[in-house]
Amino acid sequence: MDTKFIGKKSAAAGGWGALKSCGKQLLQSGMPIAGARTMLKANQPDGFDCPGCAWGDPEHGSSFEFCENGVKAVAWEATEKRATPAFFAEKTVSQLRQLTDYELELNGRLTHPMRYDAASDRYLPVAWKDAFAEIGSILTGLDNPNRAEFYTSGRASNEAAFLYQLFVRVYGTNNFPDCSNMCHEASGIAMRQAVGVGKGTVLLEDFEEADAIFVIGQNPGTNHPRMLGDLRRAAIRGARVVVFNPIRERGLERFSDPQDKVEMLKGGSTDIASLYLQPQLGGDMAAVRGMAKAVLATEDAAVAAGLPSVLDHAFLAEHCAGFAEYRAAVEATSWADIEDQSGLSRQEIERAADVYINAERVICTWAMGVTQHLHSVATIREIANFMFLRGNIGRPGAGLCPVRGHSNVQGDRTVGINEKPSDDFLDALEKHFRFTVPREHGHNVLAAIGAMLDGSAEAFIGLGGNFARATPDSALVEKALRRLKLTVHIATKPNHSHLMPGETAFILPCLGRTEMDLNTAGNSQLVSVEDSMSMVHGSAGINRPASPHLLSEVAIIAGIAQATVGSDVVGWAELADDHDRIRDHIEATIPGFENYNARLRKPRGFHLRNTAAHREWDTPAGKASFSCEALPVETVHQRARKGEGRFALQTFRSHDQYNTTVYGLDDRYRGVYGERQVIFIHPTDLKAMNADAGDRVDVVGEHDDGIERIAENFRFVPYDIPRGSIAGYYPELNVLVPLGSAGRESDTPTSKSIMVSFRRRQAA
Repeated sequence: MDTKFIGKKSAAAGGWGALKSCGKQLLQSGMPIAGARTMLKANQPDGFDCPGCAWGDPEHGSSFEFCENGVKAVAWEATEKRATPAFFAEKTVSQLRQLTDYELELNGRLTHPMRYDAASDRYLPVAWKDAFAEIGSILTGLDNPNRAEFYTSGRASNEAAFLYQLFVRVYGTNNFPDCSNMCHEASGIAMRQAVGVGKGTVLLEDFEEADAIFVIGQNPGTNHPRMLGDLRRAAIRGARVVVFNPIRERGLERFSDPQDKVEMLKGGSTDIASLYLQPQLGGDMAAVRGMAKAVLATEDAAVAAGLPSVLDHAFLAEHCAGFAEYRAAVEATSWADIEDQSGLSRQEIERAADVYINAERVICTWAMGVTQHLHSVATIREIANFMFLRGNIGRPGAGLCPVRGHSNVQGDRTVGINEKPSDDFLDALEKHFRFTVPREHGHNVLAAIGAMLDGSAEAFIGLGGNFARATPDSALVEKALRRLKLTVHIATKPNHSHLMPGETAFILPCLGRTEMDLNTAGNSQLVSVEDSMSMVHGSAGINRPASPHLLSEVAIIAGIAQATVGSDVVGWAELADDHDRIRDHIEATIPGFENYNARLRKPRGFHLRNTAAHREWDTPAGKASFSCEALPVETVHQRARKGEGRFALQTFRSHDQYNTTVYGLDDRYRGVYGERQVIFIHPTDLKAMNADAGDRVDVVGEHDDGIERIAENFRFVPYDIPRGSIAGYYPELNVLVPLGSAGRESDTPTSKSIMVSFRRRQAA
């Protein structure tokens, strides 16, 4: 059996492997020297914000504030390769559709606006003014603004996102399917319920003071590598790092900091996790409930023995509502149920609880391993409950920290990309701009796809991203996009969404984050972004644009808006030419942005005040609110074990990938090289199926809607993962994620809770 694609895993995250990968990416871009110079301006006060993750920048800074993923993202954007009109002339759209995501984006940066020609099945060049005019004509010709969907990627700047939502609301709809719907929607909902604000309560500096850090359902080594530096420094000074992750991830075990000369020269690394626990998929809520049960038992024992209390009774009395009901819910939850659902033993959970009890200041972080389940909102409420017990909200070195993905996914929400906007925000827009805003809630991602499928949506505009590959149920989404009257994609490189054209389709190429945006006076324009710690900072590109035909995202939005709604309400051209004016409007309509332009130009920007971090609770109870929800009746792994040959699947990224962008075909942290169609599985499960490493299978989705979902020709990789659980890469496995399976309250696709089985394939 061919297993040559399975190789040695990196001994530690980072280290020489990261430096080698950075060099490889810069060489592959064709501009190694220019790329290296560009990286020196990444996340610097006078440079650009990295187009990768949303991890925060330190106040004190350093000479290098980038990581391996940042280099990949910048090299990917700053490549010398160009997808010119000649590229589109060589192949039909049908032919391009046969390329993999990696092969397609390797063709480089888009250079011209393109319009789809159905007769030749090719994209042809089009003038900007003609593209704007036709898009505007189709949008105004729809019989209802709610028949159009306006998607946003998390890489859009605050200025672009604010202008986009303003245009769409002047047009007349709140249809804002957004990448947040597919990742941290549950975090925002749960935290607003628990503490009154849907953002993390910590600053980056809190990681320097925490005594313990709990990392749940998160893989920083691949998804936000700069976080590993903060975890490493915490571990070195003696903080305990407790990990809950079904899969053994190298970055959470050991990290070699490429900026530590001594560690690099000695070939050493730093242990990250003090305790690494591997719950079953969907078992995090039970694990956290178990820790709370252990804490309460220790409290009872301390009271009986006349010892100091374990709980923060002053915090609970003054700041919390619902503690008695929560305690009753915990006591009613048996250890047998906790162990069965979590997949962990009572002893393992109690060891984690001991770390919590013996730490004065605790931070809890999480990501999509928590948010992409049916019961994600309840799980995050349980995390908040756990943190309330010892007052770990609203003081230095402690707090809740959902770690967002793309660089400005949090900022986009802050400035108005929300299908369910607050009345206060709509009132402010109405008062300031003097137009009647739409009040009816709009579509999120799943609702937008449903509307496209049933014909009630006729147009789609995507501000960045790769909608067709990021969303679940790939075959249905392709069908949905291709039946529309209009599809428009604002992008930097060709991707598979562009190859699913509607009746009329445009690709509109925009500037990248690293490129200069010059206004009509020749002055460089500044944009802003917000990181996971609510820090807002400026970003100014330093490279020449990849093509003289590129426009900024702001300019493209302004052009479409002018052609669609005119300039009676908003002077779009003036705003596109002066981003300070856009920020003036943000300041006038959104609290927290006072003196925006001046504060943005200070090194490291400014912090948006978080009420929960100051123990001010904007909840119905006026306090931090406990949830007393019971554990799920059944999780995906509990359902899977009831049927022979069924498994619980989660999708995740490879190390050579960010979101749907594939930078390469290696995953050195997991020991997979040159292959993406793989399934990670426990060796004992392989043996039980009489299968071997490298065997080929089709992965069959198991959902009760009568639709056949198959991911063909995947190969097994034995891995340290709980029995009954398996994992593999998206977007290749998104075809198995049913549209009909979404998180309760969050409506987020359950990409970490997919029921599947296997069909063996004959050896080639």
